[in-house]
Amino acid sequence: MNVEIMMQYITYVLTAIGALAFLVSVIVQVIKELPVLQRIPTSLVALVVSLILCPLAVVIVCQYLKIVIVWYYVVASFIASFIVYLVATGGWERVAEMWKRTKYNKK
Repeated sequence: MNVEIMMQYITYVLTAIGALAFLVSVIVQVIKELPVLQRIPTSLVALVVSLILCPLAVVIVCQYLKIVIVWYYVVASFIASFIVYLVATGGWERVAEMWKRTKYNKK
């Protein structure tokens, strides 16, 4: 595969993750004050919204581009939903901290 095409795909994926994380954040901010959801932790609401929104986005994109939906698209969207959840809840700091703690340092 050409490096230029690969970089283009990586850009598309990062853009999609950012857009979905933004949508998850906005939806959670709107619905977290509902009386039913006030007793549930906000991070759990964000995870559920992400688990719903990511597969839905994959189905919408596949329908728009007239691509046949294959089972591994759905599985990949569930895996991506955890990444979107981490981005939406500011989890990159936690991931970076875990990396710093487990990284091998030569001294």
